[in-house]
Amino acid sequence: MIKAMDRKLVVGLEIGTAKVTVLVGQILPDNMINIIGVGSCLSRGMDKGNVNNLDELVKCVQCAVKQAELMANCQISSVYLAISSKYINCQNEIGMIPIAEEEVTQYDVENVVHNAQSVRILDEHRILHVIPQDYLIDYQEGIKNPIGLSGVRMQAKVHLITCHNMITKNIIKVVESCQLKVDQLIFSGLASSMAVLNQDERELGVCVIDIGCGTMDIALYTDGALRHTKVIPYAANLVTRDIAYAFSIPPSDAETIKISYGCFLESIADNETIEIPSIGGRPSRILERKTLASVIEPRYNELLNLVNDEILKIQEKLRQQGIKYQLIAGIVLTGGGAQIKGITSCAKDIFHTQVRIGQPLNITGVEISVGEPYYSTVVGLLHYGKELYLSSESEIQKEASIVNWFRKFKSWLKKEF
Repeated sequence: MIKAMDRKLVVGLEIGTAKVTVLVGQILPDNMINIIGVGSCLSRGMDKGNVNNLDELVKCVQCAVKQAELMANCQISSVYLAISSKYINCQNEIGMIPIAEEEVTQYDVENVVHNAQSVRILDEHRILHVIPQDYLIDYQEGIKNPIGLSGVRMQAKVHLITCHNMITKNIIKVVESCQLKVDQLIFSGLASSMAVLNQDERELGVCVIDIGCGTMDIALYTDGALRHTKVIPYAANLVTRDIAYAFSIPPSDAETIKISYGCFLESIADNETIEIPSIGGRPSRILERKTLASVIEPRYNELLNLVNDEILKIQEKLRQQGIKYQLIAGIVLTGGGAQIKGITSCAKDIFHTQVRIGQPLNITGVEISVGEPYYSTVVGLLHYGKELYLSSESEIQKEASIVNWFRKFKSWLKKEF
């Protein structure tokens, strides 16, 4: 097998409550990602972002990785790893420095961002991401790229995402137990937004809600910058549990029924029926689909109202910070829990704005459903890895050009003297 690094490949790994997913993507010249390998396995040993059975989870990851390696015909040695947990926090901070020369350099930018992140964070937490929002030079606000501009003093606003050390150590331990290296740990909500949003939506103001099995991840953007992130430790597994209790069926069957027939009341035709299994060898039963919807809809209403309450809190917090708050582009729902028929209509009534289902963008490749919402996080990991790869490749090219220039200059000196 060819090593992944030899073919401009990036690998994403999402260890979810319900499923472990691995994607192998090849970076194409037009910045698209060609999906060449996919692996998945039912997850055992993970709950709401917390590892509760290391050995079982390692086996699941190994199974998914092996599938992806066989399909991609490559040997995976490292991965970009998603993380979501109620122990993830965020904070907006400001850094300020004098500009070293008359014009802002890359060194100044790195220095002011470092200054902004040098703040106190929650005890036992580590920083996952430091994401610049915008810059201010003297009296000019809202600068996106300050390099080359003139001024005396520069200020940077950044968004910090942190996570409890123990949570990060445990999920990294799972990956390293599979003899794999973690290239970077990435917040799932950030990854999902990279997969499903375009720049216009970020500029206008948008909120991405990734409804997973164990958690709901929120990422809110205004004026092109990430302003707030949040993890709500309740999600679609509550709907599965309600179905299992209401109709006395195993959770695995309840999950299948939810995915295949789950919907909201207004999206069902009259007298529509489905067949559901029974337990203990009893014969299957016929159920009106409206009865199933009457169990699903109240729980989804509750989940979406939890998110709406959080958005209202964010709105007030951003106003206090003097940040312009508008969600002109509305709400983008993604993740496996966003595929229930009729959810957009329900969400519009709750959020009072436009709503769409977010599917992964800028990918091509294997003929499977990687374009579906439940692949958003792991596709976003590939986009994140692609950006880092292209950035490092650009730095290598710059260094190579400088080396070549010195060689030419040295050769010219020898000829002259």
